[in-house]
Amino acid sequence: MPTYDYLCDACGYQFEKFQSMSESPVRVCPECSKRKVRRLIGVGSGILFKGSGFYQTDYRSKSYQDASKKDKGAPAAGSCGKSACQSSSSSPGCN
Repeated sequence: MPTYDYLCDACGYQFEKFQSMSESPVRVCPECSKRKVRRLIGVGSGILFKGSGFYQTDYRSKSYQDASKKDKGAPAAGSCGKSACQSSSSSPGCN
């Protein structure tokens, strides 16, 4: 359901209304109660995707997902999380 912008020509009150596309437009101003409200033409909004996303990787095979989880669980050789460490185990501070 879209959000529509309205403006009252009598008092200048501007407001938004979240309503169905099939619902009739608001005619009475909620501020001054006069029938001088008109719907404004908006620029619209972008597409809004909700949820985990719509990516190619969301629909990978079960075997690919299992292998990916396995790869993520194994740490890289020689890495201890310190910025001074190199890939070799002879760096000071690495175990």
